[in-house]
Amino acid sequence: MSANARPSWLPPMPAAQALAAPVLICIMLSMLVLPLPAFLLDVFFSFNIAIALVVLLVASYTIKPLDFAAFPTILLITTMLRLALNVASTRAVLMHGHTGPDAAGKVIESFANFLIGGNFAVGIIVFAILTVINFIVVTKGAGRIAEVSARFALDAMPGKQMSIDAELNSGAIDDKEARRRRLEVSQEADFYGSMDGASKFVRGDAIASMLILAINVVGGLAIGLVQHNLSLERAATNYVLLAIGDALVAQIPALVVSLAAGLIVSRVGQEDDIGGQVGSQLFKMPRALGLSATVLGLLGVIPGMPHVAFLLLAAACGYAAWWLSKRQRELALRPPEPEVVERPIAPSTEASWEDVVPVDMLGLEVGYRLIPMIERNQASDLLTRIKGVRKKFANEVGFLPPAVHIKDNLELRPNGYRVTLKGAVIGEGEAFPERFLAINPGHAMGQLSGTPTQDPAFGLPAVWIDGGRRDEAQVAGYTVVDAATVIATHLNHLMGVHASKLLGRAEVQQLLDHLAKYAGKLSEEVVPKLLPVAALQKVLQNLLDESVHVRDLRTIVESLAENAPRTQDPSELTREVRVALAPAIVDQIYGHARELDVIAFDPNLENLLSQALAPGAAGALEPGVADLVVKATSDAAARQESAGVPACLLVPDRIRVPVARLLRKGAPRLRVLGHAEIPDTHSIRIGRIIGDAT
Repeated sequence: MSANARPSWLPPMPAAQALAAPVLICIMLSMLVLPLPAFLLDVFFSFNIAIALVVLLVASYTIKPLDFAAFPTILLITTMLRLALNVASTRAVLMHGHTGPDAAGKVIESFANFLIGGNFAVGIIVFAILTVINFIVVTKGAGRIAEVSARFALDAMPGKQMSIDAELNSGAIDDKEARRRRLEVSQEADFYGSMDGASKFVRGDAIASMLILAINVVGGLAIGLVQHNLSLERAATNYVLLAIGDALVAQIPALVVSLAAGLIVSRVGQEDDIGGQVGSQLFKMPRALGLSATVLGLLGVIPGMPHVAFLLLAAACGYAAWWLSKRQRELALRPPEPEVVERPIAPSTEASWEDVVPVDMLGLEVGYRLIPMIERNQASDLLTRIKGVRKKFANEVGFLPPAVHIKDNLELRPNGYRVTLKGAVIGEGEAFPERFLAINPGHAMGQLSGTPTQDPAFGLPAVWIDGGRRDEAQVAGYTVVDAATVIATHLNHLMGVHASKLLGRAEVQQLLDHLAKYAGKLSEEVVPKLLPVAALQKVLQNLLDESVHVRDLRTIVESLAENAPRTQDPSELTREVRVALAPAIVDQIYGHARELDVIAFDPNLENLLSQALAPGAAGALEPGVADLVVKATSDAAARQESAGVPACLLVPDRIRVPVARLLRKGAPRLRVLGHAEIPDTHSIRIGRIIGDAT
């Protein structure tokens, strides 16, 4: 249950109860300007004391601070109530104090006569002591605890949020529980921040009480002596005594509420209330009680000491120590309770929809030796890395991928893992948590002793090495990463390769909802008026299949708005969108370079491919020619990359799609551009021509 939720056993809140706080505030404001009779002052002062006691008892029975999240607001209301009563009672004392000690009601008179015996000097001293206790001891300590707690709560918020996201991604909690925990973390920080500020109310209340007392004493004496011609003794008896009684009747509830604030912010643990926590922890060690009984007994036999008090306390502590020690021995000797074996309930033979388990969109399965890497209480940061992979994917590709559901699979090798997409395996590998993977990027020198393997993401030669050889491998030019990074990098690579399959109908709708936040009219104009969601999804998947990010959704939708009235064919729409995204596509491949080093086909080969692959062409490309084209293009792309130049093939627009489809498997890293996709701001330099080998 959240901090602000009403308990289930309470009846629904009626309208009158909802008006209680506004009515109370209006009454407090009226006290500031309207004179109140003595009877109402007695009622409100009694109500103030009762509210303070209720707040203290609720705070003492609170399990965790958020169970009393309304306390900062209550602290403000009770402080304002006391100040309003001070103003109302001051008006009554100054206006009618000459009539007698009951001018401001029986409550103030009782406090003035009973608590301090009618001696205003004693009253001033008692009031000063209560103010010091409240202002310097209780309020200052509670304010400091609230300040530190607020700072720690704010500093811990990112870590707690990441932990919640990691548990959500691993499937340990569902979306509802994650939202509840995020709300609780936010409310905890807000609560301690509010308590830090609310402590200033009590500080100001204490200062105001001292000023009000001084004003009442001086003003009362002046009014009594000047206006009513009272003697100094009579004026002091009436006005000063009433002023002190007024101050005391307000200061005692203030001290009670401040004590409640201290109890709230100083709580540690969330298993028991304050009484149970103190009783179970303070009196659980018989040895401490026994030593205390010994010291008290020695003090009791010293001549001149109060023997009866010390000896009685020594006897009580000694008996408590003996009883606790006896009880602990009995519990230690007591045989363990027999385990209750419940008879298993026969499962229902009827099938239900609960038996249908949905397939995880994106999953990570690990062997049993990798289980510690996915446990929340371990030091491994695999869960954090996976969360970072999702965030990186969203920033680079343009949509938030599905959550990665992680689980163990005892059928895998002990150190094995595999990545699944809609239940199908799309990648697998091995990782060793206690070792490091040294990857040879192509220029590393020397051989390393270890277990030879390949980088699971890109297939580069690598070696699993011990942690002690990490520095040696880095000096030799190897890229050294830990097991968590290996798995996260492999997952990131597979997500990029299969980005189009990760873009489902739900993700497309989320993209449209996000677009509507800053371009709502554009979104409503195109989808679904001009184009159905399914066609938009297909266009976006076509872009992702050729490694074109969809971050610039505004440009994509604007292009669709322009071309959708002419055609609904996703392939044609994709071609137009690519032309609109041409600057971004070129920038994604070449960066900020203005001269583009490209690969091109020989004119004869280009004519041959156009006759065979162009839309509506009657001919077909022979398998042998297709294999030669793929091999030659792959070799040219490899030479371009080895020279530090992006592998990009420039072809006529009408054959760009079939050529890209033809070369996708043989040269997966090759990018294919059409002539219309080259911005006017860039120039072309043909670095390699394919055609002689065919």
